[in-house]
Amino acid sequence: MTEDNYSLTTEFILTGFTDRPEMRSLLFVVFLTIYVITMVGNLGLVVLIFMEHRLHTPMYIFLGNLALMDTCCSCAITPKMLENSFSKDRMISLYECMIQFYFLCLAETADCFLLAAMAYDRYVAICSPLQYHTMMSKKLCIQMTTGAYIAGNLHSVIQIGFLFRLTFCGSNQINHFFCDVFPLYRLSCVDPYINELMIFIFAGSVQLFTVASVLISYFYILFTIFKMKSKEGRSKALSTCASHFLSVSIFYGSLIFVYIRPHSVKEEDKDIPGAVFYTIVIPLLNPFIYSLRNKEVINAMKKIIKKIL
Repeated sequence: MTEDNYSLTTEFILTGFTDRPEMRSLLFVVFLTIYVITMVGNLGLVVLIFMEHRLHTPMYIFLGNLALMDTCCSCAITPKMLENSFSKDRMISLYECMIQFYFLCLAETADCFLLAAMAYDRYVAICSPLQYHTMMSKKLCIQMTTGAYIAGNLHSVIQIGFLFRLTFCGSNQINHFFCDVFPLYRLSCVDPYINELMIFIFAGSVQLFTVASVLISYFYILFTIFKMKSKEGRSKALSTCASHFLSVSIFYGSLIFVYIRPHSVKEEDKDIPGAVFYTIVIPLLNPFIYSLRNKEVINAMKKIIKKIL
């Protein structure tokens, strides 16, 4: 194909969820409500952990950073999606695409490592309670949190770097509600095999390492719990881990479904359901999963509300 036969595409159309105007209005209200609740819940949790000295422990530091990354994920995706609900052209530039995916990749990769760090924290707290303050020192906590951000940034830079090798010269319609990489690969005039391989290697490695860390931690946690003689102790230990394990299961399940499953580039119709979970549902649920059954968080909230009133 010669240069006269085509022009390079630098802008794309995000089709979103539907073309029906009445449905777009309804979805706008639904997703705006979800976005507001997500931002209030996550930023509220960050502020609460920052303000309450009793929550300055490794578990809550990891949780605060997880909430911060969920906020980043939501801010990367939802505002553009809401804007496109009433936009006639629903356009997004290639560079906007890259920025959107950069922050999404940063948030999701950092979340993987933070969830693994939280699992290790629970392992130490339950399996070696007397050594907790030695094994989960402030220095280690900072190192693990910093490592999560470094890994997130490196992974994002690598994936964005490989996007620069692609050119787009055909259809500019992305059948998605945000600019994910697999829909972009389908529009590429260059064979995206290397990009697919890099996604599989890097995303697969991140998820394999962090999932293995979570599973090993929970294996020892469950082994320790079932050895406990006290029913009250077992119940308390299981309750402590239940919220984290629920969040981990939903998060990793949706990521693996979208990015690691075989033929994920070709199966266009399966992109959106999984993406809705890890970009919209999980950032919405996490503050409630981790706070509603957590007495320390609830007590800290009551304390701050009393101060305000």
